[in-house]
Amino acid sequence: MNKHVRKHKPARRSPFLLTAIFVLPLSLIAAFSLSPDVGELTEKAALLSAMVNMPEGSIALLESRFADKIDESYYREGENQVASYVEPFDDDEGADSQAPSEESAPTSSAPESMDGPAKTTDPSPARDNSHQISEEYRGTILQENMSGSGTNLIAYGEGLLRNYTELPADEIESIMEQGMNIHLEDTPEPQVLIFHTHATESYEPYDSENYDMRNTWRSTDNTNNMIVVGDALEQALKDAGIGVIHDRTQHDYPSYNGAYERSAETIKSYLEKYPTIKVALDVHRDAIQREEDLIVKPTIEVDGKKAAQLMIITGSDDGTMNVPKWRENLRFAASLQDAIEQDTPQLTRPIFFCYRKYNMDLTTGSLLLEFGSNANTLDESVYTAQLVGKSLARLLNENRETQQDVEK
Repeated sequence: MNKHVRKHKPARRSPFLLTAIFVLPLSLIAAFSLSPDVGELTEKAALLSAMVNMPEGSIALLESRFADKIDESYYREGENQVASYVEPFDDDEGADSQAPSEESAPTSSAPESMDGPAKTTDPSPARDNSHQISEEYRGTILQENMSGSGTNLIAYGEGLLRNYTELPADEIESIMEQGMNIHLEDTPEPQVLIFHTHATESYEPYDSENYDMRNTWRSTDNTNNMIVVGDALEQALKDAGIGVIHDRTQHDYPSYNGAYERSAETIKSYLEKYPTIKVALDVHRDAIQREEDLIVKPTIEVDGKKAAQLMIITGSDDGTMNVPKWRENLRFAASLQDAIEQDTPQLTRPIFFCYRKYNMDLTTGSLLLEFGSNANTLDESVYTAQLVGKSLARLLNENRETQQDVEK
């Protein structure tokens, strides 16, 4: 077991709030000098604030956009705010309603079996730059291996955790070192639930160096959004003999607000119907924007094929969130990441450990999984889901509850 800790002072909320207080007004002033359009001004101010606070991840973008509107209740229950990269749907879905192109269509084949860890490398250059975008709408995609990026990093096994709480590193370590907490039963009943609070999140259509800045990366077409990623994860678990339910409800459509409240009701209904469920996985994708016209694509190559990097999110409780068993979720997160990294080194980004709830109060095996970012392609994220599903299945099957355990 790797016990090395990168000693950094745990992140606190106060710097974020101070930054929001001072940077946001300055950002607004700067934006007003650049454009007369009020909507555009708001977007530019939010983006500048997000870049300064924490230029990585949709969580940072969300908080930065609404920094001047957030009160203390946000940190307890406020996970239903509109993410900054989301725009309202039009009545006519347009291009979002079309079937995915051949370049972006996911493959259905499972990853090849491997005797040892998969061979991984940093991503090769973009492979499709034939689709031209008008210069005024052209943004840049930056491919990046983010497996060891960030500060406040704590090691466990083959994985890393990024600490955004005030908990000391040694306390987090002691929790993770307790090991796997989920033990499947010998039953054909479902024990894993896959669902999507933000099902309509989608990806870039091509593995390109550029993107169209008008893209909202949302689609109600279930062959072109997070449902497909969930399908791949579901199939990998079923192939390993694990009972799984994949709920395909679009909790974020037609309204993004309230999505977490709606997905909570879905989880509760399944737990009531199937008390055998031990694991609840909320499948998303991230959004990483570092400049107004630059988005980041967390990517590696696995056996010569590009894969979107996964980020696991698990929450703590600062006494305001009513998640008394968050330590159990943390143990599961650490065990899962270790298993994935054993099989496919560098497939994961550090675990995002933060003061968030995300319905993690409903089971002791609740995690939020971010498959790539909006800059990845659907095909890349489906490949990752296949790899992650294989590692998750191995972990769960290795920790099945035996009859002897039941008798004890």
